[in-house]
Amino acid sequence: MTSFLTHYMPNVVQLGWTGDTGWGTSIVQTLYMTFWPAILGGILGLIFGVALVITKPGGILENAFWFGLCDKVVSLFRAIPFIILLAFIAPFTQLLVGTQIGMTAALVPLSLGVFPFFARQVQVALESVDNGKVEAAQALGATNTDIIFDVYIREARSELVRVSTVTLISLIGLTAMAGAIGAGGLGNTAISYGYNRFNNDVTLVATLLVLLLVLIVQLVGDWLAQRLNHQAR
Repeated sequence: MTSFLTHYMPNVVQLGWTGDTGWGTSIVQTLYMTFWPAILGGILGLIFGVALVITKPGGILENAFWFGLCDKVVSLFRAIPFIILLAFIAPFTQLLVGTQIGMTAALVPLSLGVFPFFARQVQVALESVDNGKVEAAQALGATNTDIIFDVYIREARSELVRVSTVTLISLIGLTAMAGAIGAGGLGNTAISYGYNRFNNDVTLVATLLVLLLVLIVQLVGDWLAQRLNHQAR
């Protein structure tokens, strides 16, 4: 196997597994830049998504001001291309984490880049809940908190897993652009050490590894969504 790789994929072997340009390092960097923004951006997106549903006209906490504010914030961040967002919030990133380059610096724009997309996905998922169940809960004296967690989120949990899977896959794609601020990762390896140096074998392997990661996320997400859907029935 080693001789095969050395013969047909010399540039892949040359990068090695460890070190600043190693494959293992790139994989860890991609996972790091996927995990934390998924948590931070996910929480922010969930908050905004829920707020959009409960404060909308006819919502359980109808409020035109807060609905308009949340809607405009989400729309604004969705309208900014991620590569521009990296530069636009650089001063804020510096203030927050003390640096504008590297993996840690990438967490800020990645979180802010993914949250509006997830917020809209959450909004659609929660709005699919039968309004009759909300009205029934209100008739039984349920509090707004009960309705949010026991009706909206509980009833839409399978769909929430599905949209979370889509968002996570989108986030993996965004990590490739984080290489613009020296964050590394498989996307950066594919571009910097593959495409830019005409090393097609490096580009191929990096792409296959990203596809493998996406496939794993998709399979786990589909399995979990299906399982929750069966439990709901």
